[in-house]
Amino acid sequence: MAALSAAGDPLERLSAVVDFELFRAVLDAALARSDRSRGGRPPYDAVLMFKVLVLQALYSLSDDTAEFQVRDRLSFMRFLGLGLGDRAPDAKTIWLFREQLVRAGAMDKLFERFDAALHDAGYLAMGGACQEGSGDAQHRWKAGGGGQIIDATVVAAPRQKLTDDEKAIVRGGGTPPGWSEAKRRQKDLDARWTIKRGRSKRSEASKMKATGVEIAVPVFGYKNHAGIDRRHGLIRRWTVTSAAAHDSRPFEDLLDPKNTASKVWADTAYRSARNEAAMTKRGRISMVHYRKPKGQPLPASHAKANAARSAVRSAVEHVFAGQKHRMKLVVRTIGLARAEVKIGMANLAYNFTRVAWLNARAAPV
Repeated sequence: MAALSAAGDPLERLSAVVDFELFRAVLDAALARSDRSRGGRPPYDAVLMFKVLVLQALYSLSDDTAEFQVRDRLSFMRFLGLGLGDRAPDAKTIWLFREQLVRAGAMDKLFERFDAALHDAGYLAMGGACQEGSGDAQHRWKAGGGGQIIDATVVAAPRQKLTDDEKAIVRGGGTPPGWSEAKRRQKDLDARWTIKRGRSKRSEASKMKATGVEIAVPVFGYKNHAGIDRRHGLIRRWTVTSAAAHDSRPFEDLLDPKNTASKVWADTAYRSARNEAAMTKRGRISMVHYRKPKGQPLPASHAKANAARSAVRSAVEHVFAGQKHRMKLVVRTIGLARAEVKIGMANLAYNFTRVAWLNARAAPV
């Protein structure tokens, strides 16, 4: 174990920063376990099981892989407080624990509990200096930082093999006739297709004048809508929808009332009269990107403003990149309620690692 610590075990650093006991009350209420007056084998500790879900989120582990890795890796055992001879939870136990959280709708309360702990520790969503960047990127303090940044990203889920008629029925909110209950349980009727647009990277040898070729990739799954505070780069508000939902649909729910700085950054997908009115009503200042007028070039003043706003708004892309590249975020479960727990755990786990990074470099100001 000393060798693991000397090598810089990230889970050991995480345990030193995050007090996982603060989640116990929420977990106990969600699990509603009996008093065991009839005896039987005692259940696994609720906090231990919660930390297994954290490991799954951090390392993109399925239930079966999590069972093996917990038994195989010393760093995982230490993180969970298990010894070499201790009993470890199996895949079925992990699934049942997560399912209990789904049925209890506990994810929001778990997230709120940690957000309250962040406030108590001094990580307040407010104006002042902010720390930019994430992961291994260069970080720096910048005066005048503050506000919130809102965006969404698609999270892939297993593709469903359906006929055209079945797809039409599912899109309408129904269940195709003739499906058995067993088949229904194996089909995700909440996830949807969407088109993810972007540009390919131009090679140095290319003679193309454009910055890249526009590409459109179909993706099946859900969307993780998140709002981060600019000052610390922590996720403060989030929600999950199908991938087909427009980015701006839950915009008002993502506005953090606890953020004392007034500015709100978002890309052009969020520019609408409704969203502008929502920000004005809440005393917020819109830093949403300007749209290009149809059939006309973008005014130079708007182009300049968009460029300046992009430099700030890009911070939220670091959050999603960390989840997709380092944490390999995907949804392996079926249905929106389960996807909310999987994506919610990824958001919570990201905040854990972000706080560990912030704590290692500078005290809150």
